[in-house]
Amino acid sequence: MVALLAGVAFAQLSPELGGTPTPAQRLAYARSGHYEADEFKNLVPTTVMTGSMVSALWRTLFRSVPNERPAAPLPTHPLDSLSITQKSNDLVRVTWFGHSASLVEIAGKNILLDPMLSVKMGPLAWVTPKRYNPQLAITPEQLPPIDAVLISHDHYDHLDYKTIIKLKDKTQHFYVPLGVGVHLRAWGVDPARVTELNWGDSVRLPGLTIVSTPSRHFSGRGLTNRNSTSWSSWVLKTATKRVFYSGDGGYGPHFQAIGAQYGPFDLALMECGQYDAQWPQIHMVPEQSVQAALDVRARAMLPVHWGAFTEAHHAWNEPVSRAAAAASRLHLPLTTPELGQPVTLGAGPLPQAPWWQ
Repeated sequence: MVALLAGVAFAQLSPELGGTPTPAQRLAYARSGHYEADEFKNLVPTTVMTGSMVSALWRTLFRSVPNERPAAPLPTHPLDSLSITQKSNDLVRVTWFGHSASLVEIAGKNILLDPMLSVKMGPLAWVTPKRYNPQLAITPEQLPPIDAVLISHDHYDHLDYKTIIKLKDKTQHFYVPLGVGVHLRAWGVDPARVTELNWGDSVRLPGLTIVSTPSRHFSGRGLTNRNSTSWSSWVLKTATKRVFYSGDGGYGPHFQAIGAQYGPFDLALMECGQYDAQWPQIHMVPEQSVQAALDVRARAMLPVHWGAFTEAHHAWNEPVSRAAAAASRLHLPLTTPELGQPVTLGAGPLPQAPWWQ
């Protein structure tokens, strides 16, 4: 118990915790339309957890799940950083690194989504999930200059302090949900490189528009800052191509609204793992992920939020297995690349090998 308390105290003092919004910033958030009583809200009523915390803790500590982790590191394609710099402006290529971290090459630009590129997670690595693979397809240091980093929300498995420290000087700009900028500025990111977006806000880069769109989730990096920052899904669109990233979140009517306003999408990266019966409103089960991809009018889906960490009570490969079955039933093309394997749109068949079996 003493060790646990000491660990909690350390976590609360660690720089990984991030920053805290000022009263003036909180006043500005109130104009967002989804911020009340110092907390951001979802578009529809949302409960983070159903049932009791005691039962959830009991399951975590004393109930194991068969096949909870892969027996060996997952197959990985080491990424050639030179290939990222040698591309045409009309190329659209997506490379998934595991969990939700992905590189989107579009309009001649390098866009990183939720770059959790560390092996260890958070300020207390001895209590957080262990990454399946001891190394990734590429390290932050090996990446070429990044035009934009997009963050969906501030949880440790999406906003990684160690990765941001390594990327902050090679990233031209960070686009984040309202409030998340306080963490980046606390970590020494130049404030001029940080833009916070409300749902519906957009920014235009040469040849590319980035739009913040709703998701249904929650936020917080400590014991006392639940929902102090917002959460988002993201739209990337050029004159001819569109890519959607769901971020984390439960199923809801926002997907149809996004599809109606911004679709159709050539590819949707959809959350598809780390779900639980007690979290039905903040994480989708795989069948809902497939339906959400159809709702946003995606021509193909790439399941993410799996393949790196075990954060819920299901087999490590259950998300993609269930998603593949649902996508087949609903006639939605599903691409299932190995870690680091590029998915190039319009260049022939998408990777679809069932390697997780």
